[in-house]
Amino acid sequence: MLAYAFLAPSLLLFGVFMFYPLLRSVYLSLYSTDPAGRVASFVGAENFTALFSSGLFLDGIRVTVLFALLTVPAGMLLALVLAALTHNLLRGKRLFQFAFSLPMVLSVGSAAVIWKFLFHPSLGMLNYGLELAGFAPVPWLTSPKWALFSISLMTVWMNLGFNYIVISSGMQGIPDDMYESAKIGGAGPVAMFRQITIPLLSPTLFFVLVVSIISAFQSFGQINILTQGGPMDSTNVFVYSIYREAFVNFRFGTGSAQALLLFVVIMLLTLIQFKWIERKVHYQ
Repeated sequence: MLAYAFLAPSLLLFGVFMFYPLLRSVYLSLYSTDPAGRVASFVGAENFTALFSSGLFLDGIRVTVLFALLTVPAGMLLALVLAALTHNLLRGKRLFQFAFSLPMVLSVGSAAVIWKFLFHPSLGMLNYGLELAGFAPVPWLTSPKWALFSISLMTVWMNLGFNYIVISSGMQGIPDDMYESAKIGGAGPVAMFRQITIPLLSPTLFFVLVVSIISAFQSFGQINILTQGGPMDSTNVFVYSIYREAFVNFRFGTGSAQALLLFVVIMLLTLIQFKWIERKVHYQ
């Protein structure tokens, strides 16, 4: 009984904030709702078939996959390079670690407001810098060609703190005697990074990869503040499409169906990563 008493708070939180919303989404996905959002009639799988026939599901997945491709590799590579550059620093190491980890302490809303000023077409610092360098100003958030790239740029910066801390911590766990042995054997910095650091860091990189892909598929706050899915749905990722369908158009049935499909997509992607990519991971 004592064990169940300790587990009760966690089970209560899981039940209220995870299992009940999941079961409620399954229920609502089988019903249509009236303009006020109230359950109107049972429609079975029509909400799911409507998503595929209207192209809403495929468009949302296309934008979300493109967003993940723009943010995940760039975010991991940038954090890996910065962690490698600061790993062996003798002076100023703490200062660089503090600076690179700083984005993690900001909320998504605060970071999005900061970048909204930076992206401003006439008053923003980014266009000011481009004009000083002799380039034409860029319509960062108002052009369909640039909007998703701009959101991705902000997201890479926002995720840099978490990625940097995790990868840097992984590097700290690599034994120094392995590098000393490699130096005695005549290996250079590039060879040591490729043959020692990357293999021993692969469990950490795999963890960051899985978390980053899930985070990319669940991104919402920065898109809601900066572009609200526009212009011309160029940044209408899947989660924002769910929000607009359920809480703007009050079509909770279709929104719930989208949420369940997103759950399936993320679960499949995670299983694929554990099935295929984990084989490349070297556990000590």
